Amino acid sequence: MARSLDGLVLSPVADQTPGQVGTRTRFTYHEENGRIRAEYAGGDVVRGHLVGTRSGDRLDFLPHGLEGMGGAPSVQLKQDGTTSSGHCVSTVVDLADGRVRLDERREWESQEGCGTSVVEELSV
Repeated sequence: MARSLDGLVLSPVADQTPGQVGTRTRFTYHEENGRIRAEYAGGDVVRGHLVGTRSGDRLDFLPHGLEGMGGAPSVQLKQDGTTSSGHCVSTVVDLADGRVRLDERREWESQEGCGTSVVEELSV
């Protein structure tokens, strides 16, 4: 199993569709006892939140929150004032240089579409 994500800051390696996360977006992760959450902002995203679970190297971010975690949804507020929510499953990968990468698959619930992305730990 890859190391803990607690306290790590990750960023997408490439820009996505306009209005979504991109290389200027920063995700700050928190992990405890198989529960994981992240706050993110930057670029076209004013603020976003992810809430989910971790089992081994699999992260499952749920669209409607979890019991005992405040019920916070996985949702983002964009610069244009609209919101998006959905489901994301990520695989945690340890990179050869010691950083962490997440290979992500997502499906929107609030709009049409699905996709993939890669986020990597920022070098310090």
